[in-house]
Amino acid sequence: MTEPRLRIATRALVLDERDRVLLVRMGEGERALWVTPGGGVEEGESDEEAVRRELLEETGLEEYELGPHLWTRTAHVPLGSGRWDGETERVYLVRATAFEPAPQFTPEELRAEGVTAIRWWTIEELEATSAPCAPRRLPLLLRELLSNGPPAEPVDSGQ
Repeated sequence: MTEPRLRIATRALVLDERDRVLLVRMGEGERALWVTPGGGVEEGESDEEAVRRELLEETGLEEYELGPHLWTRTAHVPLGSGRWDGETERVYLVRATAFEPAPQFTPEELRAEGVTAIRWWTIEELEATSAPCAPRRLPLLLRELLSNGPPAEPVDSGQ
């Protein structure tokens, strides 16, 4: 059996001063999934550089405080037109002042990346929604973070 082809990705858990979280919706209809902004790390890029690039592309966010590496997650979902079997994600805490998302990418470029919406969520909205999130435990992980602060070491966030 061959090893799965997993790309390395970074994601940003963007929290504003009211502890709202910024999420992007990937896909539409029954396949839609709310996730933290981010994506694949390009060759030669550091995690910090990848977070910065992805935040600009997907949200337009330029001014923020990059915090610690919070979580890791491996998702086995085909990506890049079958180029990848999934990805291993490193999720970083990002603190920012609330802003209206203005992605650098055009709507067409965002759709090509699978991004179909972007919005701020309160923890209460996340806990009450039936909309799927990734990781599935995102509301619980966020509640733990807000109650206890960042973990001493990155934790596996699960699927």
